[in-house]
Amino acid sequence: MSQALVEIRNISKKFPGVAALQDVSFTINEGEIHALIGENGAGKSTMIKILSGLYRPEAGGEIVFAGEPLREYSALESLHRGIVVIYQDFSLFANLSVLENIALGPYVKDGKRMVDWKAMREIAETTLEKLRIQLNLDAPVGSLSVAKQQLVAIACALANKARLLVLDEPTSALSRGEVLKLFEVMRSLKNDGISLLFISHKIDELFAVSDRFTVFRDGKCMGTFDEEELDDDRLISLMVGRKIEYKIFEKNKRDNVIMEVRNLSRAGQFRDISFTLNRGEILGITGLVGAGRTEVAQAIFGLNSFDSGEILLEGKPFRIQKPNEAVEKGIAYVPENRLQEGLVLGKSIKDNLVITVLKSISNRVGLVDTAKKSKLTAEWMEKLNIKPAMPDLPASKLSGGNQQRVVLSKWLATDPKILIVDEPTNGIDVGAKTEIHQILRNLAEAGIAVIVISSELPEILAIADRVIIMRRGRISAEKFCEGLNQEDILSKAI
Repeated sequence: MSQALVEIRNISKKFPGVAALQDVSFTINEGEIHALIGENGAGKSTMIKILSGLYRPEAGGEIVFAGEPLREYSALESLHRGIVVIYQDFSLFANLSVLENIALGPYVKDGKRMVDWKAMREIAETTLEKLRIQLNLDAPVGSLSVAKQQLVAIACALANKARLLVLDEPTSALSRGEVLKLFEVMRSLKNDGISLLFISHKIDELFAVSDRFTVFRDGKCMGTFDEEELDDDRLISLMVGRKIEYKIFEKNKRDNVIMEVRNLSRAGQFRDISFTLNRGEILGITGLVGAGRTEVAQAIFGLNSFDSGEILLEGKPFRIQKPNEAVEKGIAYVPENRLQEGLVLGKSIKDNLVITVLKSISNRVGLVDTAKKSKLTAEWMEKLNIKPAMPDLPASKLSGGNQQRVVLSKWLATDPKILIVDEPTNGIDVGAKTEIHQILRNLAEAGIAVIVISSELPEILAIADRVIIMRRGRISAEKFCEGLNQEDILSKAI
């Protein structure tokens, strides 16, 4: 029987008006991949921050690591014990080389003042050999792909003698092949006796690699289970207290063109992109990561220029140079990365929600009318059911599903004719996904033309009326979604 590396005993954590964790207890064994799963807001992030020393639990709880209790609950203590968290942003130094990122940590940790470049190179090379991966040690980390940056982050953890590696949504921006490579690395670490805590909303991936599962719901631990004790339905039921399936919405055939894209091209990203978009429909765009989906959307919204081709809006040619011009034309864009591009995390729900319409709620001298601001905020919080109903709460305190609602609200407040949503449910739990889907369908029924970019084929088939399939920067097929299946799409995407 495996020995416990981490014993989490009766951990609770309270914030004003919120009990984030309530008497949580579970163990993580040595050399296992342990899945931590739950809806957004279930307490997973709070648990990670307690493990990493960023939060201190309430009195009466404790964490025992390798037989010794954590005492200070500081980031430095956690690091010295070998607890390393890799967040979605990786926390790497983009301007430094792979070598410097991997080997700098041990130097800082050991208090060394002089840099021995030969020794640092040996540390980096040895670490990568253990992981069985090859990277250019002299390349700036910022020049690497997301998948390679993630491998650098894991190498940094290993160089810092990690005993528990916490991976927070590690596959959210990876292609299928990159996910499989990551799983190989995870299994290799496990075989070397390192424990991994794997947090993800992608249930199929959790089952593919995890040994045991701990399930959180509403801040409580619903139990720890061996992989063979669970299937999809039971796991979802433990997470949300009910059975959830994708709702397949009725498909609509619309013939009321609001936008036409003709032969749009941008060197190195996409070529000869042509399609129409109708009022009141949801048009899906899918394909493998790197197929050019997001780049096309950004070109339409004015975030990127295009080299050739044209876009017609309501029959008239237009070329948007800046996003504010797109907003004036009635186009809104919800980016894939809501944390970095969609929200100002330190600002309140209220401040985030009105940021796109400040001009309309300001007086003649440019001062924001606080009454209009409060009224607009209350209106959209009610319409999109944003919880908790606390307008002054920082956006960083919201669950992923509610953060996405705030981003949707701020763009819907501009009264768009066209809404482009990139990966609408990325990093969102299964319960919140169905609610976001319903919001998008309601918008289409209200006459808004919606473009949904998604890597999740069940999502596309559930909510889209038509789908454009992209491959290597070009459209490989366009199909009506009625009667379509995942195999049909994959055959054109691969």
